[in-house]
Amino acid sequence: MTGDRQAPGPGGWIERLGRLVEGPRFQRVIITLIVLNGISLGLETSKAVMAAVGPALLAFDKAVLAVFVVEIGGKLLYRRGSFFRNGWNVFDFVIVGIALIPASGPLAVLRALRILRVLRLLSVVPQMRRVVGALLAAIPGLMSVGAIILLVFYVGAVLSTKLFGDTFPDWFGTIGASMYTLFQVMTLESWSMGIVRPVMDAYPYSWLFFVPFIVATSFAILNLFIGIIVDAMQVVHQREQDEADAAAELAGTYAPDKQTELILAEVRELRAEVSALRAAVSDPRAAGEG
Repeated sequence: MTGDRQAPGPGGWIERLGRLVEGPRFQRVIITLIVLNGISLGLETSKAVMAAVGPALLAFDKAVLAVFVVEIGGKLLYRRGSFFRNGWNVFDFVIVGIALIPASGPLAVLRALRILRVLRLLSVVPQMRRVVGALLAAIPGLMSVGAIILLVFYVGAVLSTKLFGDTFPDWFGTIGASMYTLFQVMTLESWSMGIVRPVMDAYPYSWLFFVPFIVATSFAILNLFIGIIVDAMQVVHQREQDEADAAAELAGTYAPDKQTELILAEVRELRAEVSALRAAVSDPRAAGEG
């Protein structure tokens, strides 16, 4: 990555600028500005606040945007082509770029998109970035679970359309209507008094369909989503911990945990005992006394 950086110019100002905008102090300032900008954008929705301090809020918004532009520009000069190899840099670039679109005429609606700048917290706060990384890592597993849910919904929609469609055409008249109704049942939103009990009045044994469907979707399959996401977060956290331990070990600052320290202490004791036995065997006087 060093080869992608801008070669230092006179005085290395590009190098210093890059290290400044990527440094922890400047990033803390960015986090503070993002939070304050989010609050100010929320205050702009109040007519009373805008009437009192509207110009000040707009000026603050422009100042914050200028800082963001300087930050992105500094990173572009420092990283050059490698800037766009980092997904988080691209995310920040797009968010700031949207804010630079002139919000006038037919594009006036884009002013509402300024609130997207608050999403930059996802890229500058390590804990949030870890959660997003875990969600992205869990996408393949989530897609598999989603395919299972789609299959269960399709089977349930075909069954419910054939079983209840004639009596309840609004709910189960077509496969599309049935899938929407079953989605409401899965979310447990007014599923009992609103849907299932009226159906049971006409079809007393319809509970044999709805109860297994709720158990399979609400309590089983949806919990798979949670399990996959939690597992992905653990994997990401463990990978980051391994990378941090490896970096610390290379730097000579590796600090083992208590369990590792106990194991190392036992190994040292065993080595001392083995050394003592070897010394006793190699000493003829010790052997004669034995």
